[in-house]
Amino acid sequence: MSTHAGPVERTLALRQATTTAGELVSALSALAPAAAGEELPAESTSQSYFRVREGELSDQQAALHGVLVIHRGLEDLCDAPLSGSDLALEVTGMRQSVLDLTGAAPGADDGSVPPVAVPEAGAQSSLERVWSARWLIGHQVHVLFNVCAAVAVADATRHLRLGDDDAALLRLADATVYVRGFPAAMTHASTVPADYYMASIRHTMAPPSVDIPLSGRQHRGYKLFRTAMKDLLSVVPDSYEQLVARAPELAEARGALLEADIVDGERHVTLAYSMVHLRRSIAQRPEGPDNAVAELRLMRHRRAAQYASLIRFGDHYIADAVAGLRHS
Repeated sequence: MSTHAGPVERTLALRQATTTAGELVSALSALAPAAAGEELPAESTSQSYFRVREGELSDQQAALHGVLVIHRGLEDLCDAPLSGSDLALEVTGMRQSVLDLTGAAPGADDGSVPPVAVPEAGAQSSLERVWSARWLIGHQVHVLFNVCAAVAVADATRHLRLGDDDAALLRLADATVYVRGFPAAMTHASTVPADYYMASIRHTMAPPSVDIPLSGRQHRGYKLFRTAMKDLLSVVPDSYEQLVARAPELAEARGALLEADIVDGERHVTLAYSMVHLRRSIAQRPEGPDNAVAELRLMRHRRAAQYASLIRFGDHYIADAVAGLRHS
């Protein structure tokens, strides 16, 4: 995809991808209809707000619902002012999720596919409606990436327990694609004016609009990913030096995943700063000492300290500081 081309070429490529995703939705829908997600009870305020549900699905239905998320995401990306680098990361994650959900083999010869006829864009919604929808659409792509990453990491861990390092390496690489897509999807959701976010979106995620303030900690997909990461590191807890000595490819693959996880935390800090500046998080207790950015920065530091000895270029300054605080 022409993620770094001019606006006309880039939009054309995105519209072609959207049309292709729509055709895949139609093909999967012909096998069995989508589950009525809105009829399922929400298990949290976060699920209700972001219109996410959990339920037992067949492989075909899981693929259909995943592709529906991707189709909506691509449709919005046709107009979202996302940077070329983030667009590349997000569409790469989308492609990987299609491969994982459908079981399709990568590396198909795209040159054999005739050009897709792209319809003219229809009547435009108001910018405010587009921005409000984008906030939900980008978060749904993020949820999809969370769940797919959790599955990929769990698969890799299972392969490692069975001694199949080659299969584990492939799934670690897949997981890294998703984790690199995490901040891209969040940035996609946040490509709305900060003033509009503050005036029209932020208050909808706090009482009295919802029962409890929304927080990333409530996202079950992200919890599944964090649990999978913890399990992975229980199987390969070796330092980078130890692991690279006995399994260099595994050391690099694990390192790439952990680096992506740190960068996700770092970019969450800067994204929050761009949206809320130095304001407090809506989920923080009134007596807390920090603002949203400081809370997220602390999370980044804890993650970097945990991974310092496990990656080639670890943040040992932060690791030493965190260790000192624990022993003080």
